[in-house]
Amino acid sequence: MKSQTKAYLYAAAAVACWSTVASAFKLALRELDFVQLWFFSSAVSTCVLFLVVLVQKKWRLLVGQKVRDVLKSAGLGLINPFVYYLVLFKAYDLLPAQEAQPLNYAWPIVLSILAVPVLGQKLRLASLVGLLVSFAGVSVIATRGDVTGFTFANPLGTGLALLSTVFWASFWLANVRDRRDPAVKLFTNFVFGTVYITAFVLATSRFAVPSYFALATAAYVGAFEMGITFFVWLKALSLSDESASVAGLIYLSPFVSLVLIHFVVGEVIYPSSVFGLTLIVGGILIQRAGVGRR
Repeated sequence: MKSQTKAYLYAAAAVACWSTVASAFKLALRELDFVQLWFFSSAVSTCVLFLVVLVQKKWRLLVGQKVRDVLKSAGLGLINPFVYYLVLFKAYDLLPAQEAQPLNYAWPIVLSILAVPVLGQKLRLASLVGLLVSFAGVSVIATRGDVTGFTFANPLGTGLALLSTVFWASFWLANVRDRRDPAVKLFTNFVFGTVYITAFVLATSRFAVPSYFALATAAYVGAFEMGITFFVWLKALSLSDESASVAGLIYLSPFVSLVLIHFVVGEVIYPSSVFGLTLIVGGILIQRAGVGRR
């Protein structure tokens, strides 16, 4: 099998997995509160990432980390998985999946904005246009089409979904200068993050024994949203001779996700969700096109 064909297969597998996680969130939240989902999925993800490190034979890199690298992961683990997924799961708890998922998908635009003060990059015209287009999409989704009235259907849920994009973009920016192996640093981050989450649950909630179905959905979230799918995607990019064409497949994910949300979760998809998501993705593509021309 040709390398490019393998790249497309890996990319398709990653897109398929990421397309299912919004539905998995909502199914899990039917039986678990968002704090319990946060705990179980993070614990499973930590175990999965440890297996990735072992399978890739990178345990020497893991144990050979310097003290400053471990301390860096202690800080990064506070962002992801601790704060990011706490905010994201609460947003999914408050909003329909068809709204939480597209709003969270706006993080690349937030990343381009934060890169200006953090990395000293300039906000080009394409980025500004993309920002405006994506912001229009956010407004359409948050108001369920009533843009002129600008009345949010769920202000807290919308605010949390948008806040999650800030934490995710901040996490990526913090990783820019971290040259450690991706599997090693992500696992180390999750070790610290899961410790923080466990302490939080012990202090504010209680451990509940979930049903088999609830535990299975939480495990699915941990394995595929927070775990191995990222490495499947990296494998696709590494095998591809045309990285741009492979990377473009990721934009199929939120639209496939809407279809699954309708048939699996049972939500009636609002036209505003589809139109708003199209604007958000369109804004991201405009911003990426500007980067490509430079």
